[in-house]
Amino acid sequence: MPKKSVPAADAPAARSVAASPIVSSAHLVSPQSAELSEFEFGLIVAGNAFHRWIVHCMSAAGLKDLTPLDVLVLHHVTHRARDKRLADICFIMNVEDTHLINYSLKKLQNLGVVVGSKNGKEVTYASTELGRGHVQRYREIREACLVDALKADDGLNRDIGELGRLLRVLSGVYDQAARAAASL
Repeated sequence: MPKKSVPAADAPAARSVAASPIVSSAHLVSPQSAELSEFEFGLIVAGNAFHRWIVHCMSAAGLKDLTPLDVLVLHHVTHRARDKRLADICFIMNVEDTHLINYSLKKLQNLGVVVGSKNGKEVTYASTELGRGHVQRYREIREACLVDALKADDGLNRDIGELGRLLRVLSGVYDQAARAAASL
């Protein structure tokens, strides 16, 4: 029996459906850059997966009931073993609402993993030995569960590095667009 051929008129429709971007908000798709909507959907999904991962990883490391922001603040306060000011933490993490970071710092202080100390008029924060222990355990779990599962070779590591660079560039574009939108 001869194979049925697809009519030529149907072929482009089939291809356009397959080539349609995967988006969460079709009403925002721009004819100038449907890829931007696809990127934003990927960012939403990846961001939520990342947040879920860091919370579960830190829970496995012994600190339960933390929010993603709490985990990120603890990592940043531990970064390079230098005391950090609230303003510096907010700046590096690109968080405008200082009260959100301040709330995380208070929560982490109550858990005994971060300590605040007054330096003149400013308070600086550092991780405690207990906090550094949890961060070290997090690192071990990350290596075993994430890094080993990724099985990255040099090419994939280059791609990941390039993606990180692109995300930093795009964060600047989004920040500039936010300023423009705020002035409307």
